[in-house]
Amino acid sequence: MTIERSHLDSLRIDRSVEEKSERKTLWYVAVAVAVILLGIVIWFFVRPTRAAVTVVQAKAVAGETRSTVLNASGYVTARRQATVSSKSTGQVIEVLVEEGMRVQAGQVLARIDSSIPSAALRLSQAQAAEAASSLSETRVRIEEARLEMQRATNLTRQQIASQSDLDRARAQYSSLQARLAAQQDSVSTARRQVALRQQDVDDSVIRAPFSGIVVSKNAQPGEMVSPISAGGGFTRTGISTIVDMDSLEIEVDVGEAYINRVRPNQPVIATLDAYQDWQIPSHVITVIPTADRQKATVKVRIAFDARDPRILPDMGVKVSFIEDNPAAASTTAVEIPKKALRRDGTQDIVFVVKDDRVERRAVKVAATQGESVRLATGIADGERVAVEGPAELKDGDRVKVQP
Repeated sequence: MTIERSHLDSLRIDRSVEEKSERKTLWYVAVAVAVILLGIVIWFFVRPTRAAVTVVQAKAVAGETRSTVLNASGYVTARRQATVSSKSTGQVIEVLVEEGMRVQAGQVLARIDSSIPSAALRLSQAQAAEAASSLSETRVRIEEARLEMQRATNLTRQQIASQSDLDRARAQYSSLQARLAAQQDSVSTARRQVALRQQDVDDSVIRAPFSGIVVSKNAQPGEMVSPISAGGGFTRTGISTIVDMDSLEIEVDVGEAYINRVRPNQPVIATLDAYQDWQIPSHVITVIPTADRQKATVKVRIAFDARDPRILPDMGVKVSFIEDNPAAASTTAVEIPKKALRRDGTQDIVFVVKDDRVERRAVKVAATQGESVRLATGIADGERVAVEGPAELKDGDRVKVQP
């Protein structure tokens, strides 16, 4: 039986369709694998990393609770401060100090022209030498007059010389004695004159009256300086200003209505406007016993309990007068390093590390002591706080604790 060719072709399997389907499937698989690999690569680069932090353990410390009874503001002042000048008018020839230099008592600060005082000193020395020479000559003449008077006395006894010759010899001797006394006074006066001129020469060297820091330099070589103000503004009245930094204290004005809350030796906490996180222990020196009628205030002097080079004259300062209660209640605060404390707006915060995550805690600072702070609330004894870490650290972030 003969089968037509067209029927045989219809029974043949079309392999091209299967090949197209397989190629399409492989293409989908390749695309899917590429997407997965791309996602893995992207995740590798953008995956969240754990921030590295350094932690320290908070520790409890004992303290005392003292309440503030009054707040005031004032300025740092120097109890010992001087603008050094010369005792006489003269031209400055040398200035040996600069601002910020520490000087000792008696140290030379400047020199003024001493040519005229030196010439006057030499003249006085010459006059004193002349007076001393005249004194020596008079002593020789007195000895001669004494011998002459003795001979006249002997001759008068022998009735060889008259009484008038003896009287004349005695008068000559007495006259020379009087001249000697006058010349001795002249020599003493001349020596005092030499000492005075020497003092004028010494005064041309200007020295520090006490030890301190030079805070201003007011004159330059070539300028005229005078102890009193001269018209025209071309004459300086001082060489430099020296402040004794050991005499720094605080002066505040307290309203009359509240002065009854202040008493001598009362503890005070001072805070400089330049270092608002630094609390300086201080105490009241005295309440000046007079009031300002215009401002209705009373001035109070306060001393620093410890000196520090950061404290400078004329700095603004705020003070808190503390109730001095010996029976103050004992409290327990938690101490941490100051650099662990962060600021979020107006709130002080710290980050507490638990396992591998951080927890944001709001805290209340009770006191600052050097590089440490004492917290009244917020964290407990033994908890670990982050000391060093990224600034963008936030609550719940995973961290890696560095040793």
